[in-house]
Amino acid sequence: MNYRHAFHAGNFADCMKHALLVALLRALAAKPKPFRVLDTHAGIGAYSLAAPEAVRTGEAERGILRLLDLETGPLADYLALVRAAGAPAQYPGSPALIRALLRPEDRLLACELHPEDHAALRARFRGDLQVAVHLRDGWEALRGLTPFPERRGLVLVDPPFEQEGEFERMAAGIALVAHRFRAAIQAHWYPIKHRAPVRAFHTALQESGVRDLIAAELWLREPTDPQRLNGCGLLIANPPWHFEEEAGAILPALLDRLGSREAGEGWAVTRITAE
Repeated sequence: MNYRHAFHAGNFADCMKHALLVALLRALAAKPKPFRVLDTHAGIGAYSLAAPEAVRTGEAERGILRLLDLETGPLADYLALVRAAGAPAQYPGSPALIRALLRPEDRLLACELHPEDHAALRARFRGDLQVAVHLRDGWEALRGLTPFPERRGLVLVDPPFEQEGEFERMAAGIALVAHRFRAAIQAHWYPIKHRAPVRAFHTALQESGVRDLIAAELWLREPTDPQRLNGCGLLIANPPWHFEEEAGAILPALLDRLGSREAGEGWAVTRITAE
């Protein structure tokens, strides 16, 4: 409950997560049938980059503000949405980006457990019949709000990783949704500080029996310091057709602008389990 994303809005992890999220949503919208999105750790929806929290860390300066001049290439779609949402003055959170890509027949379920953040998110979407905002634990929502009536959609899980056992909860959540709602695309964000917890997470997924899992990862330095966010990953279950190729274009484009040519930086799209 102490984590506040206002300190980190628009950082490299947001850019990576949201660029891939946009690609996933575009794939869902490419088919005519309606879809639903569950955002389990939704935050407040948008963040001022001039706020004291953002200025204090300067993370947006090393993230989204290095990208905004790009108008072509693999990041163009994502960046056009960010600019339309008010950048560089503010950065859109995942609920705002999702809402921008919903068609009239699509729906968003947004969960936020922090009372103040929930109130801000609820106020943002007040009167919007396509968005339902829940004061609810995101992990519990995986069971309580799936499967969707539309029988297709996306489950986005983006916990703060401030508590012990988040990787274990994530692996269990992936297996739960895969069992309850096989058709769902799942996107689970995780930090890369050092490699051991990530290797254990991937091994647990391989042993879970869940099929069709890939990991898209970006790291700005060798992930050897457990006290530092050296990179991040997005674990995708049931990825859309050609998504691996799209991720393989998005990640190096991000690294080209956000990296510092430091030894050990890189990216990867890795298949964790077979289709």
